[in-house]
Amino acid sequence: MTTASLQQGLVLLEPGDEFEHVYFPHNGMLSLLAVLRDGKAIETATVGREGVVGAMAGLGLYKSLVRVVVQMPTTLTKIPSSQFRKVAANSEALRTLCIQYNEVLLSQARVTAACNALHLIEARFCRWLLQSADRAGGDTVNLTQEFLAEMLGVRRTSVTEVATKLQNAGLISYSRGVIKITNRPAVAKLSCECYETLLEQSALLL
Repeated sequence: MTTASLQQGLVLLEPGDEFEHVYFPHNGMLSLLAVLRDGKAIETATVGREGVVGAMAGLGLYKSLVRVVVQMPTTLTKIPSSQFRKVAANSEALRTLCIQYNEVLLSQARVTAACNALHLIEARFCRWLLQSADRAGGDTVNLTQEFLAEMLGVRRTSVTEVATKLQNAGLISYSRGVIKITNRPAVAKLSCECYETLLEQSALLL
């Protein structure tokens, strides 16, 4: 096991890459993005200190089907997949946790897909901001509008419009890539149901 500090924007894995390590974040957040043939990508799930990236490597050789990006500065512990498999082979409890957390990621992907298809950008923006703040452990999130637009699969101008509206209403402050939630109850009220759904399903599955 080794511990590393990773900078925002670092790409850990691309689709098709074999997991050489299993990653356990202590803080920050990792994004899992589906990548289309034209190069466009959209976030399908996120992993923070509650989770793990690459857990299924504990059950056998495992290739990534998504791009894994460091969404905000992250400190994590990584374990060689070969070593993790040896431990998992001798622990039914660990194998069960690997499968359960994979279900958590699948649940996130389902909810995120429905959210992106059915909910307005303002609600999705607020949902995503609350998720990120939870992972950051506070009300301040370091993100550029370009990065946020890619995560939500929308144009940068759409993110700018929503961020400006929320800032003018006194719900957030935004400056030079730093977003601070100044009225969390109001942001939660504007968020779609998906924020609570993700929390509930994660708690149920684990």
